[in-house]
Amino acid sequence: MGSKIVTFVLGGREVEVMVKPMTTLQAVLRYQLGYTAVKEGCRQGGCGSCTVLVEGEPVLACLLPAEDVAGQQVTTLESITPVDGLDPLQQAFLDASGFQCGYCTPGMIMVSKALLEHNPRPTREEILDALAGNICRCTGYEPIVAAVEGAAQAGAAPGAQRR
Repeated sequence: MGSKIVTFVLGGREVEVMVKPMTTLQAVLRYQLGYTAVKEGCRQGGCGSCTVLVEGEPVLACLLPAEDVAGQQVTTLESITPVDGLDPLQQAFLDASGFQCGYCTPGMIMVSKALLEHNPRPTREEILDALAGNICRCTGYEPIVAAVEGAAQAGAAPGAQRR
């Protein structure tokens, strides 16, 4: 089987990439397109550091063949970061010190973004459930959960009413 062109929407713009069969979305985003917030952690789907959104749903880019996103919307941390500052969820992570080394942070933010878009007012338990597939070895998770709670209270999700 030879290489093929895959077209998808990345952060609002259509991209075309040439991929070999079974090339992961992570490899395409990170090494072909330069989206380095898509981390390369375990390469087995166990750490969540490579999490991106496909059609608004969190997926592990290290397990997903790039061919499977043809015609779909892919969102990375770079995609949500405005040119002139931070996305409200990124700001909430900064305000709550929801990171230390920062390696897990892009994946944590992407999972949290999907959670808040589906559920603008999650309970603490719902936040913990959403983050369960993402490993952080530094923070002890409390600042991360506090960041998501703060973002929810501030109405960081599109369509959420601010208090």
